Amino acid sequence: MTSAKSSILMEYETGKILYENNAKERLAPASMTKIMSLLLIMEQIDSGKLKLDDEVLISDKAASMGGSQIYLAANTKMKVNELLKGVAIASANDAVVALAEKTYGSVDKFVAKMNEKANELGLINTVFKNPHGLDEEGHYSCSYDMAIMARELIKHERILEYTKIYEEYLNKPDGSKSWLVNTNKLVRFYEGVDGLKTGYTTNALYCLTATAKKNNLRFITVLMGEENADVRTTDTANLLNYAFNSFKLNNLIKKDQVVGAIKDNKTVKNKYNLYTKEDLNDVLEINDEVTYQKPYIDYEDLTYPIKKNTVVAYLKYKTSNNEILSVPLIVKEDIKKANYKDLVFKNFKLFLGIN
Repeated sequence: MTSAKSSILMEYETGKILYENNAKERLAPASMTKIMSLLLIMEQIDSGKLKLDDEVLISDKAASMGGSQIYLAANTKMKVNELLKGVAIASANDAVVALAEKTYGSVDKFVAKMNEKANELGLINTVFKNPHGLDEEGHYSCSYDMAIMARELIKHERILEYTKIYEEYLNKPDGSKSWLVNTNKLVRFYEGVDGLKTGYTTNALYCLTATAKKNNLRFITVLMGEENADVRTTDTANLLNYAFNSFKLNNLIKKDQVVGAIKDNKTVKNKYNLYTKEDLNDVLEINDEVTYQKPYIDYEDLTYPIKKNTVVAYLKYKTSNNEILSVPLIVKEDIKKANYKDLVFKNFKLFLGIN
């Protein structure tokens, strides 16, 4: 379906793989590395530890980066918002190094966090040696792992406000402006594409992780090792065309639905409702009709106390294809084991016929 060395197509909501070719082959990811860098940065922003209007002091190391750059000058300051533009639109190596130093103190600490996050996500075919993606011995990933990273990054929806930009002015510290143009041409020419990251080195060749959304359906594609930028763009468009023309999303249950309860007279209350933590969807081919058995609840080992919003069980559906789909269930209030006073009070209410 593509001429890439490695490729994959994933549906975003479910993470279901719809097409793959050599998807777990370890290859140089080039600037697609910045997907993981952006993920760490967005975690800092969304947690409030880093703000878009924070000023970042540009180090000699950041200013000296080669490859794609926005030509930062050492000992000047630039706001996080502008640096994010530089990374997301222009794939600026100097900007991502400056943000790495700002968020974790040094590039080495940032790279260690990148690898820690990769391990947390179960990415066994990924090792990072730098935050930018310039070729380095032992720096590799694969299409499958890049798709997982992209899916995690997109959960931080604010990043799409940057990656969907095709052309934009960058405000520089001296008051001047420079014009940025996105190397992901699909942002401009393919309806629904709002990211995510291109890459190129002589070793990696042409790479692209893209995402597009139409009619509440989002897909992620990854191509690694393409011959040139035009083929990379065409192959990605073809994968997305195939996805949107071939698949549909079937919603089984919505977020925040009450589907059962924990009932235990040894707790302060006898009953605690279980709520779906998120929507549960299934991806089907356009003409497929799949039936589902009656769902059942699979409980975790429950140990009190339990804090509200803790996952305590899973609602599971079995399809006619013997596939198991599940959605986590949470409680929306703290659950505490009843003490002697609580038990006396409950028995008294029971005696009086009070629920």
